[in-house]
Amino acid sequence: MTEPVILADVVRNGFVEGHHRGSVVVTEPDGTVSWSAGIVAEPMFPRSSNKPMQALAMLRHGLPLEANLLALAAASHSGEQFHLDGVREILAGVGLDESALRTPAAYPYDEQARDEWVRSGHAQERVAMNCSGKHAAMIATCVHNGWPIHDPSREKSPDGVWGRDDYRSAEHPLQRAVKAAIEDTSGEKVAHVAVDGCGAPLHAISLAGLARSFGHLASAAADSPEGRIAAAFRAYPEYASGSRRDEAALIRAVPGLICKIGAEGVYAAGLADGRGIAVKIEDGATRASAVAFAAVLLRLGLDHEVIGKLINFPLYGGGVEVGSVRPNAATFG
Repeated sequence: MTEPVILADVVRNGFVEGHHRGSVVVTEPDGTVSWSAGIVAEPMFPRSSNKPMQALAMLRHGLPLEANLLALAAASHSGEQFHLDGVREILAGVGLDESALRTPAAYPYDEQARDEWVRSGHAQERVAMNCSGKHAAMIATCVHNGWPIHDPSREKSPDGVWGRDDYRSAEHPLQRAVKAAIEDTSGEKVAHVAVDGCGAPLHAISLAGLARSFGHLASAAADSPEGRIAAAFRAYPEYASGSRRDEAALIRAVPGLICKIGAEGVYAAGLADGRGIAVKIEDGATRASAVAFAAVLLRLGLDHEVIGKLINFPLYGGGVEVGSVRPNAATFG
């Protein structure tokens, strides 16, 4: 296919008022595509769905983290107190504190956590940004390997191109290792490198490549770096996302599953048998990516109350539920 397809319908009081288009793919344990709709072989940005592979690069280079902190290193966390404590613990392990972070200042991702944060007198801070666990782990990996962390001469880089001695630079040894881990697990070469919202490099692969990466991690041997990441997600899903997040609920509900969202409507997962799943919504709507992802799980024969809740995103009128964003029947059958 040469263009995205309708993945979800927006239905209000029985009237279809709009659609969300996108692409979806399921890969087999050997990496082949077993089912797809839309564009799945062209480069796209997985956004934060790349984080487990970024964490893989860190493990390959000796990052010593317990499972809960490893899950946090691969998380887009909600900014709950245990997340912030974990970020500080990672940094303290190498003799640093949150002032070492180069994430943008932000409020916690989770609404309840954000409200509690503001009520306690906090403004936007780097440690509260949802990528701070990843950045803390990147810094710790650099310290562990004797790599430079920060280049003050490029602190205010206008184009996001940091100096070579900055851990966010695509030319830094850490980021070259990340690129290799993404290519190894996806089975394809990175097509483009950009700057993600947190300032770290962002690597483009295909949607099928993203699914292969997750299938590879989810089925890896327990004592391998890939297997350690999967085990961390399964044991500590609240660290890999948040205590009130759909991802945590799905990981608990579906045996063997690991999953991770990304910005701009990306949702990726791996199953214990090695199958991979990846969804990309063209307009970036997260409400549609969750619906489409739940539809894929049902199509694969996986059923659970949690999946049933995700399959329809409720729409309201006057405080009353009057419709939903739901899977497109023509696409999902």
